[in-house]
Amino acid sequence: MTCKTFLLAALGGTLAASAALAGEPVTFQLDWLPGGDKAPIYVCIDQGFCAAAGLDVTIASGRGSSDAISRLAAGSSDIGMADLGAVMAAKAQEDVAVTGVMSVFNKGPHAFYTVKDTGFDSVADAKGRRIATSPFTSSNVYLPLVLEDAGLSESDLELTKADAGALGPMLMTGQVDGIVAWMTDLSRYQGQGRAAGREIVALPWSAAGLDLYSASLIAGDGFLAGHPDRAERFVAAFRKSVDFCRTNPEEAAQSVVNMVPELELDDVLASLNDALPLIFNEVTAEDGLGVFEPGRLAETWGRVAKAQGLEEAAADPESFVSRAYLAGGEG
Repeated sequence: MTCKTFLLAALGGTLAASAALAGEPVTFQLDWLPGGDKAPIYVCIDQGFCAAAGLDVTIASGRGSSDAISRLAAGSSDIGMADLGAVMAAKAQEDVAVTGVMSVFNKGPHAFYTVKDTGFDSVADAKGRRIATSPFTSSNVYLPLVLEDAGLSESDLELTKADAGALGPMLMTGQVDGIVAWMTDLSRYQGQGRAAGREIVALPWSAAGLDLYSASLIAGDGFLAGHPDRAERFVAAFRKSVDFCRTNPEEAAQSVVNMVPELELDDVLASLNDALPLIFNEVTAEDGLGVFEPGRLAETWGRVAKAQGLEEAAADPESFVSRAYLAGGEG
């Protein structure tokens, strides 16, 4: 072997070893801005769970579930977060090439926020109230359903559409009696309330009977077909990261800030603590972390179909998910 040949061979071996050390690439698609409710993916990278699974994960920014679903279906990202209801609607209407592989929020985050001791203590009390909501929130899809469950309709409310950033000030200054927002923002709105001398309470729609899966781990079908082992390893690493968030919330929040230093640690931790009850609750205790329980899955599809004006019998709810990539799953 010549010196040149030896050097080329050595260089090739070094590059191969470096590639192996770096891990196999995975592009993770966010469905919204970084924050505490997105902590698991930052934990997976910063705490080394992804690397231990032989994966080199990069994070792609997102602007909503529809954007995330489109990017995953197109193959520009591999796996990420999106609302399962949005996935169901997209697959039922357009046969979009994405599949749910793990439940994250097994309760919907949708809620009314109001001021304590004003008589607005339940969804039924929304009748005749001035309510503000963002024009773009997915909560608007489910609002007619939760109102119907309480014997109401949107015509029973004085509903206003406003910029998401204006909702808190509108509630704090008494311009409206309630707002539609997510439970992941509970601490933020309560903090605004304290500053304004008001005690803010949340009325989660899940407590009013809106039982459904929400934020879930979604993968592009091309990624699942081409890299099933990689997908399974990622789901296992992500699941460990979700559990780490529960047992070590302060460290999990720090992992987010380590990777997104423009965020404030206290804000990230508060958002994470607000999100954890949507992940770990009585549903998790009964079914397990990440599981798509058939009955709850069917209930979710029924709600989505009704909200979107789709024929429920036109799709099998099992067609929207695969349990093959979750440890101990089948099919």
